[in-house]
Amino acid sequence: MVLQVPTSFRNNLAQLLRARFPILYVESFEEARVLAELHAVTSDVELIRTLRPVHVWSSTKGFTGTDGVAVAGTSEPAQALDWMLQNDQPGVFILLDLHAYLGDDRRPADPNVLRRIRDVSHAFQSGAAPRTAIIIAPVLRIPSELEKDVTLLDFPLPTEVEIRAVLDQMIAANTANNARLRIEVDDVGRERLAKAALGLTLNEASNAFARAMVNDGVLSDDDVHIVTEEKKQTVRKAGILEFVDADVELDAVGGLQNLKRWLAKRNNSWLDEATAYGIPAPKGVLMTGVPGCGKSLTAKAVAAGWELPLLRLDIGKVFAGVVGSSEQNMRSAIKTAEAAAPCILWLDEIEKGFSGIGGSGDSGTSTRVFGTFLTWMQEKTATVFVIATANKVDGLPPEFLRKGRFDEIFFVDLPTQSERYEIWRLHLDKRLAKSKAGGLPITHGLLEQLSKSTEGFAGAEIEQLVVTGLFDAFSERRAMTFEDLSRAVQNMIPLSQTQAEQIAAVRAWAADRAIAATAPEDLSGYHTGVAQAPFTAPPRPTQDGNSDEPRDHDLSRGGRMVDF
Repeated sequence: MVLQVPTSFRNNLAQLLRARFPILYVESFEEARVLAELHAVTSDVELIRTLRPVHVWSSTKGFTGTDGVAVAGTSEPAQALDWMLQNDQPGVFILLDLHAYLGDDRRPADPNVLRRIRDVSHAFQSGAAPRTAIIIAPVLRIPSELEKDVTLLDFPLPTEVEIRAVLDQMIAANTANNARLRIEVDDVGRERLAKAALGLTLNEASNAFARAMVNDGVLSDDDVHIVTEEKKQTVRKAGILEFVDADVELDAVGGLQNLKRWLAKRNNSWLDEATAYGIPAPKGVLMTGVPGCGKSLTAKAVAAGWELPLLRLDIGKVFAGVVGSSEQNMRSAIKTAEAAAPCILWLDEIEKGFSGIGGSGDSGTSTRVFGTFLTWMQEKTATVFVIATANKVDGLPPEFLRKGRFDEIFFVDLPTQSERYEIWRLHLDKRLAKSKAGGLPITHGLLEQLSKSTEGFAGAEIEQLVVTGLFDAFSERRAMTFEDLSRAVQNMIPLSQTQAEQIAAVRAWAADRAIAATAPEDLSGYHTGVAQAPFTAPPRPTQDGNSDEPRDHDLSRGGRMVDF
């Protein structure tokens, strides 16, 4: 059984010792920290009333008494368990390596060890003296034979206060002993470093801070990314989540000013300063809209701008593996994300994983996994900001979209002319700045002409137009010209033409259900509402860059207009 008591670990442990629970199991990599807590509880008469000596067993030393002397003949687990049965005095018996004898997927547990553990459980529970065995292990291994005899006791990772204490001690020690180390972080900077280390063990946090200090001899706010590097190790070892390197700033995302302003106002909302304002940590945001218009890029940019780890959850990995493991995979992913908090959890194209919930063929697995995720989103207290993207949001279950799951739903439409202007500028600057294909002056007139001639093109398509022009220039080993870009525009058929009906449908859905990611000031020449007709073909520029004929466009756009 699993014990979950909303009090501190020490109080939980003290209650179990007083109640004479026979066998406890603490899953933690921090042996030393757990042992320190156990010694603190067993020596506090106010907590447990009857003081109890602590005996620690390991597979290398056997049992070691309170006097530090090893007990002969107790190195084998069966011998250690027999010695515990013969010891009828009050005590706490710590077993550090017993999990290695409890079996796993490759080998079964030793039946003699299992029998002795059950004997210990019965003897400790019915004996006159208060005795408790505590298994400390980095992994959870409880054979089915012991499920009713063992009680799980959660041991939390270090709190921000504990991590901050380690950081402050390291700063004080290094400042006193090494004049070359410069400290350039104020209280807010130290808070950010401590929060960035949440989810790490004290040893991992100490290593991260030490690396930040020796990196350049300066401890500054910029060292948050070094602490984040340590979190990558934790995420990668868990296996379900992927740590994504976010090296894109929000300024590198063209347009979407409404969405950008909304996100900017929520930066640093996980700090104590925001708590003083009575602000709860934001839950997350759902971005839906036309493919290729910057939803995934925005997720990466938010993580970079907020200086938080970006974890991507692949729903396909959740449902992979042996039958019955999907629910455990989702719980493991949630646990990993909370351990890395504050962080951003990114679910890309979420409709592919959660559409059609409740259908036949999976014995309700998808429904249970979805329910676990929904409950966590509603009730989560850890600072995990969820960013979900979807191209066909109408395929998602309605309970996923109601208020309380996400703070807001944004609709990302095809870029307006002013947004296309910015997208062209960003990609041309990026590709030509240090390229042999450079030489084309990036003027206002050029950008204006290109933005007008690419109406109906998505941001990803504009990027591909630049790449196509570069290929033409490369094939002749020359600088890129305006004619290369014009030819690329002429030859590309945009998504707005090939999937006009689908775009009209998603706009109709978003018209009164989502907030427009585009700012009102960028809607020059546009009006809000539901699209009534599909896009017509984009203009085909001639060699001089001018459109060969004017066209009548349907400029209706989806998403309620709200100016943030």
